[in-house]
Amino acid sequence: MELYYSFSVLIVLAALFAYLNHRLLKLPSAIGIMVIAIVVSVTLVASGDHFLPKTTTHLIQLIRSFNFTELLMGAMLNFLLFAGGIHINIKDLREQFGPVVIFSTVGVVISTFAVGFGSYYLLPFVGISMPFIYCLLFGALISPTDPVAVLSILKQANVSKSLETKVAGESLFNDGMAVVVFSVVLQLAAGGDMVLNAESVGLLLLREAGGGLLLGVLLGWSAVRALRVVDDYIISVLITLAVVMGGYLIAHGLHISAPLAMVAAGLFLGNFSESFKMKSQTQDYLIKFWELIDEIMNAVLFLFIGFELLLIRDLNEYFVAGAICILIVLIARWIAIFVPTKFMAFKYRFSPQTVKVLVWGGIRGGVSIALALSIPQNQYNEIIISITYCVVVFSIVVQGLTIGKVANPKKIATEEKALRENA
Repeated sequence: MELYYSFSVLIVLAALFAYLNHRLLKLPSAIGIMVIAIVVSVTLVASGDHFLPKTTTHLIQLIRSFNFTELLMGAMLNFLLFAGGIHINIKDLREQFGPVVIFSTVGVVISTFAVGFGSYYLLPFVGISMPFIYCLLFGALISPTDPVAVLSILKQANVSKSLETKVAGESLFNDGMAVVVFSVVLQLAAGGDMVLNAESVGLLLLREAGGGLLLGVLLGWSAVRALRVVDDYIISVLITLAVVMGGYLIAHGLHISAPLAMVAAGLFLGNFSESFKMKSQTQDYLIKFWELIDEIMNAVLFLFIGFELLLIRDLNEYFVAGAICILIVLIARWIAIFVPTKFMAFKYRFSPQTVKVLVWGGIRGGVSIALALSIPQNQYNEIIISITYCVVVFSIVVQGLTIGKVANPKKIATEEKALRENA
């Protein structure tokens, strides 16, 4: 009953905030919900015990009753990644396969070390010192991009399909890669028995990433075989739900990457219509169902992000450090995009405007907060959570709301045309 009560309150608040945003703020839905949740959180925190003290206490208890890390990484992320994978055209992804793979693997590693070194050398100027391994841990958790809120804006801006695929593809695959990197660094920070060498890290990546992708393909293939003989939209929805929920249980039991499994399964299922003809009604219901699931999950996720402010003690103490980390993360993102584009120049051409959109479109989100909250309690725990929250809020609100202006489709098209002519 308590779980039902908690989810009921969250859905009611998400619906209320979505309505207020639609009528008043008119921001993209997910961003608007988060902004209103932050405003409510700040108001409750600033008023202390003078304004609705019982409401504040109950809301804090409600947020604390959820294990945000487990809720996101163990449930919501699987649905979001599967829904995202369904809507990616495999032909478009194949054309941009090289950039997507490089950005979601090499780019994550470059960003991790760039943020680690930047925070290690710059944070002491504001009186905050952390061992390098914890700075690297912060780099690992803040590196995955989560441009869920910005993809709709990119579509509205009419950017090229290739650029949209790069942003969407990277966001789908780098979550799994970042979780693996984070796990390795966390074990080192906790003084685990893991030996850091190419063999041990390679085996971990092979098991986590390779195993996750293989499981996803098997799940997708099995679902397609079932859907071939049952052309019914109700059963189709149930089968896809079984893929997501059952797939997570299998991945969790085998200790392989559930996020990558969901991406692979979503891609497989989203492009299976070429293998056989499905009734348009069945396909329409299936697509709309996962669009609805995607929107609901995003609404609850961004509501959570806004209310997580209630759980951070003394955020003002780390506000300047958070501002510095925002700058560090942006510079690290530019390095993580710029360096690989130079190495890929022999095959892929990137215009300056495309690089700018890729850098500014690297939105950080719930995955970073969930990973920060999963760090065991220690003297650096509060610092990492606070600066992570600052970076995520800036990323979603400022970058998310301005990416449409940065993504100038005419300028991108002109630059890409010039690159093709000079090739």
